[in-house]
Amino acid sequence: MDPAVPFDRIRELYLYEEPALLASIRRGDRREATRIINLLLVHIYSAGAERSELLKGLLLELIVMMSRAAVEAGASQSEVLGLRFTHLTELAGIEDDEHMSRWLRDSVVRIFEAVERRQDVALPSVVTRALQIIRDECGGELDRTSVARKAGVSPGHLAELLQERTGRTFTDLVREARTDRACELLLTTELSMAAIAAECGFCDQSYFTHVFQKLKKSSPKQYREAHPAKGKTQKNPP
Repeated sequence: MDPAVPFDRIRELYLYEEPALLASIRRGDRREATRIINLLLVHIYSAGAERSELLKGLLLELIVMMSRAAVEAGASQSEVLGLRFTHLTELAGIEDDEHMSRWLRDSVVRIFEAVERRQDVALPSVVTRALQIIRDECGGELDRTSVARKAGVSPGHLAELLQERTGRTFTDLVREARTDRACELLLTTELSMAAIAAECGFCDQSYFTHVFQKLKKSSPKQYREAHPAKGKTQKNPP
């Protein structure tokens, strides 16, 4: 068997579960996050000796994505950056399944603890409101000025708060929200790529594909084809 095949299957599962995993971190649901991680571990073990070395790169990507979600949930950005360095150093020395399992579970625990330690220093209401606006309105035209006005703060101050508390720019957050929405539509509808691009606020299909590929390391078409057609009800408009 091609050594890349087990890795590809694990990656397909990861891409499918990633939105739910990140959502569980944002809402502080450790039980759901642990369930998804355990599911990934089962598939990693099933790859056995055929497992590709590419797997370490996938696990690092997973930790990076979870770290971003943790910062958005309120964890200290500096603490999460420190954890990321620790995770990277530990990952480099992993040589067996038992070590990998323990490392991944420990990494998830550390990330959740970082979020929980900051519960008494919640995200400013302005940031929480702005993030919700971005998620709710990512299908339309979004600019920093309009979001800032709805959140009740100046555009410059909003940009500073978002960078400080999430580690990303306003533009980065909009792209991520649109891409997350696109993932949902790819898995639950039969809309064309062009229709999804328009539905998610991308200026055209080409730019949609470019952003999606950059964030998800997979084209929209590959992402859809990697998963079974479950619950797809909405079709392309006539």
